[in-house]
Amino acid sequence: MPSTPHAALPTVANRVSQAAVSHRLRWLSLRLSERKVLLYALDLLAITFALLATLALRLELPFGWQTVASHPVWFGLLIGQWTLCAPLLGMYDLRTASRVSTGATTAAVTTLVVAGIYLLTPYITPPLLVSRLTAVTFAGLMLGVVAAGRAGYAGLLVQPTFRHRVLVVGAGWAGRALIEAVRTHAANEYDVAGFVDDDSTRHGEAVEGLPVLGTSADLVWLANDHRVSEIIVAVIRHETLAAPLVQALIDCHERGVQITLMQAVYERLTGKVPVEHAGKSLHLVLPADRELGRIYLLLKAGFDIFVGLAGTLVTLVLLPAVALALRLEGPGPVFYRQVRVGRGGRPFTLLKFRTMVPNAEADGPQWAQKADARVTRVGHILRVLHLDEVPQAVNLLRGEMSFIGPRPERQEFVSHLAQAIPFYRARHAMRPGITGWAQVNYRYGRSTEDALVKLQYDLYYIKHCSLFLDALILVRTLGLVLSLRGR
Repeated sequence: MPSTPHAALPTVANRVSQAAVSHRLRWLSLRLSERKVLLYALDLLAITFALLATLALRLELPFGWQTVASHPVWFGLLIGQWTLCAPLLGMYDLRTASRVSTGATTAAVTTLVVAGIYLLTPYITPPLLVSRLTAVTFAGLMLGVVAAGRAGYAGLLVQPTFRHRVLVVGAGWAGRALIEAVRTHAANEYDVAGFVDDDSTRHGEAVEGLPVLGTSADLVWLANDHRVSEIIVAVIRHETLAAPLVQALIDCHERGVQITLMQAVYERLTGKVPVEHAGKSLHLVLPADRELGRIYLLLKAGFDIFVGLAGTLVTLVLLPAVALALRLEGPGPVFYRQVRVGRGGRPFTLLKFRTMVPNAEADGPQWAQKADARVTRVGHILRVLHLDEVPQAVNLLRGEMSFIGPRPERQEFVSHLAQAIPFYRARHAMRPGITGWAQVNYRYGRSTEDALVKLQYDLYYIKHCSLFLDALILVRTLGLVLSLRGR
């Protein structure tokens, strides 16, 4: 009998036995969404316990459900404030939660913020400010119990038994990119058994340190043998999948195995769109069949007008001091005007406080560099405090920009980048922003390579923009401003 790449295939009886064991153990593996729900449930139990314990210790109320039933507003408000604040402060970032140190730090910040908001909410909260000891008891109990729950998660539920077991179909570039994303963003949540690939030249090889286990003909028993709960199809042109592979995927789906496309997992893990490998697959890049709701657009426009009015007022207040400081340092205009590319590829004039020496680009446009010698001392201070961006409030009021969106680029760079990077002009489908998903996730762009990474983030925002994502960007932007991490 001719040999095969898989000489030790299990017998029918063994397959049945392995399938039964696989079905039982599969319940122990937790998907990413299930982990977040579990963390949320643990947090709600922790903060409810902390409030109950404080009421019992300091206000002598019964420690039990009768207190919750008699004062539902007290507990409902705390849960509501936690539900709004915790996701924005990164409490359900699994990469952070999987490590005791980072999980404890995030828990401390979030707990103190929520406890502070709750203590300062008047009239409809319990009288916890009756004494400083009562307030400190509440905040301390919240911090201790939430941190203990997070430590338990980081110590127990990141063990291999609870990791999400997956097989990857396709050992090409898409499969390799997926493995890199998993190892970077969810190493303690995923346990990748290996690859399945119909390319016979790859059989028995190791790709990214993982074995190519077999072909689509082996997919069903491989899923059972490795207790797989998800199969990720890392084939970009999935609309042209071979019929045997499609049937094998359907068979696995019938047995309760989740089937997922690589691009969905990649975007969920990284917050980026793998644009450099999309080829002609528009569905990977563009928000197909997604229409932004009118309420979202109205709220976004209203927020832009509010920030534009406030920013214009701040600009007028800052103008005399900035003008005097720049004049004392040397000659040159107070404002810096530069043509940028906006929505639909239309040019507009961006307005900022000047931070560089006059005629900084006498030799032609060039990327800004780290510790750029063209930046003046006053300009450095303005950049560190992010005050140079404030005059863009005028661009908001003109409707040329939004507060949140892809950062506008110069026409000279756009012409080059559009030729070097696929789908680069797709970022012009939305009004450019003062801050954005790329700005809070990646450093200041200084090269074509940086522009590619930032485009991946920009296209993710265009595909997934929402009130929650905008709120997350606002919180992270505030963190960047307060950290004084200027350019």
